[in-house]
Amino acid sequence: MNDANNDEVLRFKTNINCGGCVAKVTPALNANAGIAEWSVDTTDQNKILSVKSNGISEEELIETIQKTGFKIEAI
Repeated sequence: MNDANNDEVLRFKTNINCGGCVAKVTPALNANAGIAEWSVDTTDQNKILSVKSNGISEEELIETIQKTGFKIEAI
């Protein structure tokens, strides 16, 4: 049995650049059962969002972030 999908980490370039911005996306990301873990590196110039997938697709994640008002681009 291959569980590789359960450990897939999706990475995105965003404009989530401060603690306040992280607070705005937190409810949407935490409420999604398809996300096992997530973090935003606000010190990186590309503000990298890393998501450990628990079944969410790249497209679903992009839509989730865009609904919170932020820009997101797969890398």
